[in-house]
Amino acid sequence: MTSPSDLPPSELSGRLLVGVITGAQGIRGAVRIKSFTAEPVDVGGYGPLADEAGGRRFDLKIVGQAKGVVIGKLLGIDDRNQAEALKGTRLYIERTQLPPADDDEFYHADLIGLTARHVDGSDLGTVKAVFDFPAGDALEVELDGGGTIFVPFTRATVPQIDLAGRVLLIDPPVGLFEPASPEPNSPEAEESEEAETLAGAES
Repeated sequence: MTSPSDLPPSELSGRLLVGVITGAQGIRGAVRIKSFTAEPVDVGGYGPLADEAGGRRFDLKIVGQAKGVVIGKLLGIDDRNQAEALKGTRLYIERTQLPPADDDEFYHADLIGLTARHVDGSDLGTVKAVFDFPAGDALEVELDGGGTIFVPFTRATVPQIDLAGRVLLIDPPVGLFEPASPEPNSPEAEESEEAETLAGAES
């Protein structure tokens, strides 16, 4: 299973956060935007954007990229002072502005907040985030009993997703709920080795 986009959810129903203005770029009103879309320049490809309150709308044209941000021009923003005044503005689109996901594809924002349920019927916790690790996508699940686990986002491990019911099923691989072994040479590993040595000496 894959996800065509990594869009954080908005607390506002039906809207998705696609970026945030981090400051001005130059003196002619350009802004720097941290994009939350899979391809950073796509933040300018969904049509008009709105602020969190929905009171302002922005027509965005992407004009460049820099480290960690895209550079954009907003219609009506013509100087640096105007651009600086928008610093911290969160940019949203309506959920309906996104193209439908293909079969077996999901927007990350649709998964966050789902109840994670074991295939045996017991609730495990809540999906808090989706990460695109080099080895593949993984779901971060906050467990009801405390703690967090990372679940491989594969068909074998997540065999069923019910967006309407706000739940997904997890068939955990062996060892998923076991605590991770401490890294070699870490303080935890050294303490473990010392404890084993003492135990051996006492016996």
